[in-house]
Amino acid sequence: MKKPECISENANYTAVSIGRLDQLNDYALIHPKTGEEIRGKVFLKDATRATATEISFTTIPPHSELPYFHIHTKDEETYIILKGSGYYQVDEDFFPISEGSVIRVAPQGKRGLCNTSDDPLIYICIQAKENSLEKYTTEDGKRVKCEPKW
Repeated sequence: MKKPECISENANYTAVSIGRLDQLNDYALIHPKTGEEIRGKVFLKDATRATATEISFTTIPPHSELPYFHIHTKDEETYIILKGSGYYQVDEDFFPISEGSVIRVAPQGKRGLCNTSDDPLIYICIQAKENSLEKYTTEDGKRVKCEPKW
């Protein structure tokens, strides 16, 4: 199974590459609960050594769907649709999605999605503990001097 390639790292960062989005099917994982092989999905928490988020890229083939709905106990998820179109369902609500759609789902929201397009549906999912973000953007940032090396 293909793994993300480390580009560069030190104590303050880890940079990886998953390659081109049209090659996501080169990735596969064994689902820890069902034992099934899932193609076209790559998780990045371990590869990037992240401590606060899990980020994954997923591709769903044309005219197909995720084979299950799921919830979380502590984590909310934000889905960002990069390519394709279809429908997203949370609980009993469903709505159309396409490139540029962004959906945040609370932990207990029963979620699932399908691809109704002729292209693969590709999305990023960012998972983090609900209500854990205390300071963000400019509130948490501080400008520092640093000379560009490029």
